[in-house]
Amino acid sequence: MTRPSSRSADATRSSEAAAVLMPVASPLPRDVTVSFEFFPPKDDQAEQKLWAAIERLAVLRPAYVSVTYGAGGSTRERTHATVARLRRETALEPAAHLTCVGATRAEIDAIARHYWEVGVRHIVALRGDPPAGSAGYEPHPQGYAYAAELVAGLRRVADFEISVAAYPEGHPEASSAEADLDALKRKLDAGATQAITQFFFDVERYFRFLDRALAAGITAPLIPGILPVTHFAQMARFAARCGTSVPRWVAELFAGLDDDPETRRLVAACVAAEQCRALHAGGVKQFHFYTLNRADLTFAICHILGVRPGPGPAPCGSGPSGA
Repeated sequence: MTRPSSRSADATRSSEAAAVLMPVASPLPRDVTVSFEFFPPKDDQAEQKLWAAIERLAVLRPAYVSVTYGAGGSTRERTHATVARLRRETALEPAAHLTCVGATRAEIDAIARHYWEVGVRHIVALRGDPPAGSAGYEPHPQGYAYAAELVAGLRRVADFEISVAAYPEGHPEASSAEADLDALKRKLDAGATQAITQFFFDVERYFRFLDRALAAGITAPLIPGILPVTHFAQMARFAARCGTSVPRWVAELFAGLDDDPETRRLVAACVAAEQCRALHAGGVKQFHFYTLNRADLTFAICHILGVRPGPGPAPCGSGPSGA
């Protein structure tokens, strides 16, 4: 997994020039790698929807699929169960989220050892969000305080591939952009192998972030996280919490579509595909999709990017009936 070590010739062009040179409505060369993020189900109906989404996207042969925790680790057990089932019933590579919230070091280490024993080799290591209603993040007194400590602890457990979070527009709690980059560097220096970014819309902000990271000595892959907009108002609220700016043009594109889901999906696919094509013009070859357990939109975007079902049997089993 690689990213450009510096801005390529395409990336240094103005966004207008890149748009003019970009082929219209043609699939990209088949040099794109994708990964998908799902969230664990809260009930049986949601579980059926999740496994239908996994089965739909499995034919695209992602590099890995990750499974999140809820805020404060609220869906921890369902996350573990989903990851274990992915490992047991499919040929997909699961990446399990682990956070520092609400657990001792011994408890987290035990979870990590169990993952290794059942064949999970990839962990997404995060500080984690505080539980709903809490005043803010408070480290567990016997736990890992922050993600860099968690990464170092996981490295002591086993030789995992470890992904961490990166923030092109800065973590909302960071005192400065420089402090946020320092935190990212500590996580990578502790043993993380790559970072996945928070979702964003402004492509140039991502490229400026790459430039600043490289200047700070960060050379690990910084994979852009892409969020297709399934509902603008919900996305805007989430963006406000995580410090992602929403350009006016995004709001204008989705204006008036709250009660028109079909048009909204078409617009969302266009926005995300154009964003990915602009990133690809700047040298990006890896994309991480926050699917929200909705497969069709992500599948369409991948199709536009030239990511197509591979030959042979799909790496996923029979979905819910295979439980």
